[in-house]
Amino acid sequence: MNSIHVPVATYRVQLNPAFGFAAARALAPYLSALGITDFYASPLFLPRKGSPHGYDVVDPTRLNPELGSEEEFAALVDDLKRHGLSWLQDIVPNHMAYDGQNRMLMDVIENGPSSEFYNYFDIDWNHPYESIRGRVLAPFLGEFYAECLERGEIRLRYDAAGLSVNYYDLRLPLKIESYNTVFSANVLALRRKLGGSHPDIIKLLGVLYTLKNLPSVEDIHERADQVRFVKSMLWELYTTNPDIQRWVDEHVARFNGVPGRPETFSALDQLLSEQLFRLSFWKVAAEEINYRRFFNINELISVRIEDEKVLHSTHRLILKLVADGKFAGLRVDHIDGLYDPSAYLQALRQKAPEAYLIVEKILALDEELPQDWPVQGTTGYDFANYVNGIFCDRDNERRFTQIYARFAGPQKPYLDLVSDKKRLIIGKYMAGDVDDLAHLLKGISSRDRYGSDITLYGLRRALVEVLTFFPVYRSYVTAELYRETDREHIQTAVRRAKIANPGLIHELNFIERFLLLHLARPDAQDEKPHWLRFVMRFQQFTGPLMAKGFEDTLLYVYNRLLSLNEVGGEPGQFGLSVRQFHAFNEARARRWPHTLNATSTHDTKRGEDARARINVLSEIPDEWEKAARSWSRINRAAKQLVREHEVPDRNDEYFLYQTLIGSFPLAGANPEYVARLKGYMIKAVREAKVHTEWLRPDEAYEEAFMAFIDKIIAPAEGNLFLSQFLPFVKKIAFHGMLNSLSQTVLKIFAPGVPDFYQGTELWDLSFVDPDNRRPVDFAARADLLRELKEWESQNPGRAPAELLDGWEDGRIKFYLTYKALQFRNARRDLFFDGDYLGLRTAGPARRSLCAFARRKKDLWCLVAAPRLTTRITTAGKFPLGEKAWQTTAILLPERAPERWLNVMTGDTVQSAPSGRQRHLAAETVFRSFPVAFLEPA
Repeated sequence: MNSIHVPVATYRVQLNPAFGFAAARALAPYLSALGITDFYASPLFLPRKGSPHGYDVVDPTRLNPELGSEEEFAALVDDLKRHGLSWLQDIVPNHMAYDGQNRMLMDVIENGPSSEFYNYFDIDWNHPYESIRGRVLAPFLGEFYAECLERGEIRLRYDAAGLSVNYYDLRLPLKIESYNTVFSANVLALRRKLGGSHPDIIKLLGVLYTLKNLPSVEDIHERADQVRFVKSMLWELYTTNPDIQRWVDEHVARFNGVPGRPETFSALDQLLSEQLFRLSFWKVAAEEINYRRFFNINELISVRIEDEKVLHSTHRLILKLVADGKFAGLRVDHIDGLYDPSAYLQALRQKAPEAYLIVEKILALDEELPQDWPVQGTTGYDFANYVNGIFCDRDNERRFTQIYARFAGPQKPYLDLVSDKKRLIIGKYMAGDVDDLAHLLKGISSRDRYGSDITLYGLRRALVEVLTFFPVYRSYVTAELYRETDREHIQTAVRRAKIANPGLIHELNFIERFLLLHLARPDAQDEKPHWLRFVMRFQQFTGPLMAKGFEDTLLYVYNRLLSLNEVGGEPGQFGLSVRQFHAFNEARARRWPHTLNATSTHDTKRGEDARARINVLSEIPDEWEKAARSWSRINRAAKQLVREHEVPDRNDEYFLYQTLIGSFPLAGANPEYVARLKGYMIKAVREAKVHTEWLRPDEAYEEAFMAFIDKIIAPAEGNLFLSQFLPFVKKIAFHGMLNSLSQTVLKIFAPGVPDFYQGTELWDLSFVDPDNRRPVDFAARADLLRELKEWESQNPGRAPAELLDGWEDGRIKFYLTYKALQFRNARRDLFFDGDYLGLRTAGPARRSLCAFARRKKDLWCLVAAPRLTTRITTAGKFPLGEKAWQTTAILLPERAPERWLNVMTGDTVQSAPSGRQRHLAAETVFRSFPVAFLEPA
């Protein structure tokens, strides 16, 4: 492990066609000067053309040319190294794009079992439904198949790549055997026209003869060679002989019918029925599907990365770039989607022994990352939720629950709402996946006498309940290992399912036996591999269900306090104590000292500073309720009636007010902001799936909601709502700023590696993607950093105080980030593996303070950060001096230094005795700046 490169700080950059390798080169000097050590890049292997994010990979063995040439990539690597930066690369082992550009998948669709990639994709070729047995579903039609066919939207075409079926931008190749079907007619007429001895006729006859006598599917290489010969020769004849070109075009045309004459499409229908794919209405995949997807996205097909051949082939370029020293680390996307995450990570570690490895793993608040995984940690959602939790005032949970109920109406208990939304997702998007699991289980259980009377229908219903009540994203049962925590999660899910559905007790008991691998008979060990296969398949679906039911539905419905509605969060738990935060960090320091600490990612539901603002509401329940009720009365006139109901409804209105508080520009709403807000709110109400949804948008509800937004935030004279809202949001923004500064310093110095999402060195009030992938003005940030450094050199000790006055522009956060990263870089040994000591506080404002120390031998750093600041100061007044902190103190650990230097301000702070301990007075620690990190003076 000593040879593994560990970053000091990472900076996530979203590469895209508009910001590629050449543009990213300009970041190298800036990031280095800021204190970043690792350039953390979004996926850069070949995706679908025009991809804005890169997760829809079509070829992992090629770089994305839309990001730049290989020479530009090499130049970027060189520039980063020249400035002391390493490269952390996001990779996508779970899935690829289901698209005509995916040459591996198209080869499978064209050649079936004779394709070298036949086993690369997670396709059930032996599905129990005859319509997709031996074929892969292609659910991409906008309407029912027959309608699309008879409207002429599905067309047969011929080009340099061969024969294909086309539906708008979708192109799927015909299997090679179908060329005989298409070109079998009128050969004699063409022969008579050209003459039997014409060289092109001889070549064409040779092509047709070869098609009829292709080698068997087992002779893969010989068959592939002959297929290439046939296709290239046919294209050569097509492009050089006008008569053959007309002959080919006529054969293709006779399959493309005439809209309005259904009988003319029979030939194409018959041809399609012979293919290795089955075109269908896209909604069919929700109920019948025979390939595993990424979540419920039809266009992303999962890869069988558990196959050594597949791993070697798809990771060839990735591992070469690691071996060549271009990538120092890898970020593994969606680890929970893999069949056996542990085996994959062991293989990856073996192939890249010195790479820094992290996984995108969403952990529940009380869940641990598997200790046997050979990684440095996670992408940091767990840290984001813990640090966010301490800025929510736990004392006001009951009041907030009552306020929410009074405003939005009675709500179901939180856990009931979670299970309802997961059931909703199963019914609308994942019924086909559950059906496949049920068929798999039924096939295995038919050999078990205890399951002989359990029906397929009963198994389906029971599986829905177990999936619904599964408490975490997934378990990790394998043939080699069955952790006690996995056993507990499975038993918890089954127990809750039994309580909710006692009528399914027999089915649930039966499924529990399978999931726990409790074989009924000692002599049935030969059945265990089949049972294990079911368990491991089951595990691949709990994560997608949690993601879609919880992240992409519940978090837009349960709106008690939106700052808690985050990936990996627990909105039902109203905040966390400082003691819990310390315990979390102590565990990370022992077990995962090099994991990432994130506060914003490309997947978070809102920007880190928007959460920091919204958290302030938890401190002022009375003011919040009074404001929200007043705004609702004022704005009721802006609502419209849609089907006799006011729009927006009260729950969506509550969501909107919190969203405005978290995101509203203090300079006022400009047209760009209004457009972004409206786009986000459309996404929010569709994700909620209450009044409208992606499957069936309700345009009337959406248009009325957008009209409501236009009316209430229009900067018109006499806008009573804005006259009340703006003073309120400015107060919130001030305290949110204090939360943000505290959050920043805690992230940088807590155990782990601080990760910065692009642009968040200034205020980050963005919405969920794609809003958080907007272009970042890096040139302006580089200029600002140079100005701050010059200012600091000319005015030592003054810069922080002067920045406080203009905190709205974000320079105060920028400067804090810069100073803290410089200090972290200078004390790498201390922060890489130093001890974490949570510190106690005393005095009247002790609950408004989080403090800890990092220690390694004689190296020390003490960090102090305010929280719940409305208790200690009014808006516009920084929590400095005696009035704010009174006699509040930070109690020092044994053998701690007596004198400390405040690195931000240059002030020296002297500790004082406090009984058997020494302490630092908070009023001196925060005399000149709202947060502090100190070293021995």
